[in-house]
Amino acid sequence: MSEPKPPFRKLLWSLIHPYWKSEERWMARFLLVVIVSMTLGEVYLSVLFNEWRNGFYNSLQALDKAAFTHSITRFSYLAAAAILVGVYKLYLNQMLQIKWRRWMTQHYLENWLSKQNYYRMQLFGSHMDNPDQRISEDINEFINSSLGLSLGSLNSVVTLFSFLAILWGLSGPLDFTVSGVAIHIPGYMVWFAFAYALVGTWVTFRIGRPLVKLNFEKQRFEANFRFSLVRLRENTESIAFYKGEGQEQQGFIARVNAIVENWWQIMRRQKKLNFLNYGYSQIAIIFPFVVAAPRYFAKEIQLGGLMQTASAFGEVQGALSYLVDAYTNIASWRAVTDRLTGFNDSIRQAENAGVPASGFERHFMPQKTMEATKLTVRLPDRKNIAGKY
Repeated sequence: MSEPKPPFRKLLWSLIHPYWKSEERWMARFLLVVIVSMTLGEVYLSVLFNEWRNGFYNSLQALDKAAFTHSITRFSYLAAAAILVGVYKLYLNQMLQIKWRRWMTQHYLENWLSKQNYYRMQLFGSHMDNPDQRISEDINEFINSSLGLSLGSLNSVVTLFSFLAILWGLSGPLDFTVSGVAIHIPGYMVWFAFAYALVGTWVTFRIGRPLVKLNFEKQRFEANFRFSLVRLRENTESIAFYKGEGQEQQGFIARVNAIVENWWQIMRRQKKLNFLNYGYSQIAIIFPFVVAAPRYFAKEIQLGGLMQTASAFGEVQGALSYLVDAYTNIASWRAVTDRLTGFNDSIRQAENAGVPASGFERHFMPQKTMEATKLTVRLPDRKNIAGKY
């Protein structure tokens, strides 16, 4: 009976924490702190840009040339700061990625090659496919996705709390009557943003959940096809001798057909998800103006207040809708995580099922003859070979 699979968070932690406790941990932590600080700086700049919109559009409405010029000058400073932070955040993020990838690749290669695990895994870890792809591609994708999704989540959380207070103050109350009952909703645009994001997130999860399994299979089918091509190149002589070209071609076509079928399934599922994402994004452009328009036409706010309110609504709604926008990346990241944890499990199984300590001891001797007494020959699965030696 197989052991129950550990929870995903435990598997994820087993992939992440070794690097952050390694000999490179101090440099890695320093880079991460700087990147996180820049992420927070981007959110702060977004708050300043939101405030800037109020003055800029009010100057246009009032035909105030001096205020307009002042707004343009201030925008130049803010834009320069945003460019500087954006460029160096990406640069340092890439630096951390390549350092993490180098360490993690060396770590996996060491585990794969030590104790002849690369050989034992073929005997005892038959469920694990394409270790070469998991080391060369999956590690890189896992690191890129982990950093991107974690920083994106941080940005969304900080943006949400930063703009909630702004939107609450800008939106004001909503008063209306239903069947003679007066209803008063303070900060009504905040509740509209929550409702809009909640509906979008729920529908996205319903539509996009199968993408996790489909992306896992996509990686496996692609790797199987690539490995079969490499195997042909390494065995050209024997294939040519036995005239096995036809059989090899049939195998290639079968693997390509598996890739194509999987790709069609991803396309169909992605099409449904894209309809939702594009529709959701387009409606989000006009939705805050529709909701805030009654206060503008009632002359409770000016044009600048309307634009600032719409901007703050967009920030809150975007932060709440992060899972909607990132769901495809999350599905791919989950599939890669499963592949790497499966690789680790196969290595452990190979080590546990290895040759016992009482196995062969090799000694090199000058004689060209071999003598053995009381010899028992076992297969790798520990079954004895019949016969006496």
